[in-house]
Amino acid sequence: MSIVESRMDARPELSSRAGTTPALLEVENLHVHFVTSRGVVRAVEGISYTVNRGETVAIVGESGCGKSVSSLAIMQLLAKPAGRIVHGRILLEGRNLLDLTDEEMRKVRGRDISMIFQEPMSSLNPVLPIGLQIMEPLFIHLGMNEEEARARAVELLELVGITDAKRRLDQYPHQFSGGMRQRVMIAIALACNPKLIIADEPTTALDVTIQAQILELMKELSRRLGIALVLITHNLGIVARYADRVNVMYAANFIEKGTADEIFLKPAHPYTIGLMRSVPRLDEPRGRRLETIEGLPPDLLAPPVGCRFAPRCPHRIEKCARPIVLRDVGGGHLTACHRADEVVAGKLVTAPPPAPPRIVQPQAHVAPLLEVDRLRKYFHVKIAGGGLFSSETATIRAVEDLSLSIAPGETLGLVGESGCGKTTVGRLVLKLEEATAGAIRFNGIDITHRSLRGMRELRRRIQVIFQDPYSSLNPRMTVGEIIGEPLWVYRIVANATRRKERITELLNQVGLFPYMAERYPHELSGGQRQRVGIARALALEPNFIVCDEPVSALDVSIQGQIMNLLEDLQARLGLTYLFIAHDLAVVRHISDRVAVMYLGRLMELADRDELYRTPLHPYTRALLDAAPIPDPRVERARAPRALRGEIPSPLTPPSGCVFHTRCPLADDFCRREIPLVRELQPGHYVACHKA
Repeated sequence: MSIVESRMDARPELSSRAGTTPALLEVENLHVHFVTSRGVVRAVEGISYTVNRGETVAIVGESGCGKSVSSLAIMQLLAKPAGRIVHGRILLEGRNLLDLTDEEMRKVRGRDISMIFQEPMSSLNPVLPIGLQIMEPLFIHLGMNEEEARARAVELLELVGITDAKRRLDQYPHQFSGGMRQRVMIAIALACNPKLIIADEPTTALDVTIQAQILELMKELSRRLGIALVLITHNLGIVARYADRVNVMYAANFIEKGTADEIFLKPAHPYTIGLMRSVPRLDEPRGRRLETIEGLPPDLLAPPVGCRFAPRCPHRIEKCARPIVLRDVGGGHLTACHRADEVVAGKLVTAPPPAPPRIVQPQAHVAPLLEVDRLRKYFHVKIAGGGLFSSETATIRAVEDLSLSIAPGETLGLVGESGCGKTTVGRLVLKLEEATAGAIRFNGIDITHRSLRGMRELRRRIQVIFQDPYSSLNPRMTVGEIIGEPLWVYRIVANATRRKERITELLNQVGLFPYMAERYPHELSGGQRQRVGIARALALEPNFIVCDEPVSALDVSIQGQIMNLLEDLQARLGLTYLFIAHDLAVVRHISDRVAVMYLGRLMELADRDELYRTPLHPYTRALLDAAPIPDPRVERARAPRALRGEIPSPLTPPSGCVFHTRCPLADDFCRREIPLVRELQPGHYVACHKA
């Protein structure tokens, strides 16, 4: 019997008795403050919840609401001396963790409670082998010798789905993919067979297929080993698929608590309803406008006395200025809303406005604005381990024989996993990279190898919105200077007065106030910074914009605002978008056609509705199967179909079809022959021998 199996017997399965036995974790009236030079930030104020053995409890909410701080408080990993727990109790099996000394708490961490952090690369020590990092808690907590610890480490790596575990123990984090690094983090968390695992955004940095693998693994291990799981995330689809109970957090407080079915199917707080309706869904007909939550959360230095959501709530009344506590609206479903009875009765819910009309002309009757023909991009990189003065290189085929076109006024979505070449295509179109072969034509003009001087005027017509709105804005320039710079460089306005007027027009166009021209990027929220990036792109009055993951770094509610803004601008100005993203629901909502890439090659290209309704490539089907839908009923009816395996290295791509190593339909012919892109139905192209 293996070490894991022997320990599994000691963990009870989640059963109907979970509600009657004492909770594994009890957080009671927790308050966490941070002392800063500007005052005391009340990061967590009076939250209480329980977690039973084998149960998955999710905590959801926008950035800055206190989700991660509450988990760090449980682990007592708050940054000191600024961060401090000023009130409350944290009970693990009836034992108050806040009464423990630092030495006693060190014995609890890793052994009884483990934590999986958001970014696996920064959480793993880059100078220590993976094996040593897994073995370390075994030495400290279980007193194993090296032989026992190594055997246990191999067992753990195999448990989390990493093959050739014995050899990989001696490798370093940089030699693992993102998904494999997160699996290593799970292995470390499981090393001492803990009673509770806190997963803080465990899949945010991962692709949808790898995300599905990791979460299926965590849910299965939780069930088999009886481990309780606290899942902190902003992805509502993940919550619907994996959580038993949900706590919705806003501005340091819980504003709603209940089972997953209650929260998703019968939300009792306007904020929860707003979150649900901000999310585009794969199972809903396209055409509805995303409902957004306007405004920003309150400043936790001086939060309002009454309902903290009231300033943003469309249903606020005078009573909302009074303090509010959680109250039961039936069956243990709690909400903090003065008008909860009306919300539950459906009296306050209104239908979202329809989406603006699209200006998309049929491709058959209009010349494409952008054409990409058999595009290739190769990068030559030095081989690792070749020595300091070695000149030995290898070739990364980032883009291979890609052909597509985009009509004026159209949005083409480009999707695929990390490393598939999506962003490289965007950079080639923007002429930030030089193509190895093939052709790029913009408005009939070949720009493939056009000089910088020749591109100067065309750059007015081709602009970009970057993924990270903070790093793409100069922190030393005001918003007005950032937006006004291209106006000055291209001599678009006659004088300083007209430039100021144009900056005001652009700020109004993207939903910002004119006074924000005097602010610096760090003084704006993430959504406001992304609006500044959009205003800068619009300053030159372009026809075509490359949107490179423009909403992936934003909260759900802010994401909805930006997507609505992009649709409004397209309808008003007739813009054409290349929309690069990995979120399939976002791409479906905003795109007219969708192209799917894998390892540098085009797998499938079709009208949005056609591709999502009848995907012809196994990879497209795998992407759609892996994407969670924010509805527990839908998720319960879907069988878990996580795509197996990792993306092969672009340095050594597979022969034949590049997807054959992960494809359930692959045969010897697929392994030998590269499939050609064929038009199987009008406008529906696919590169698959089995299509």
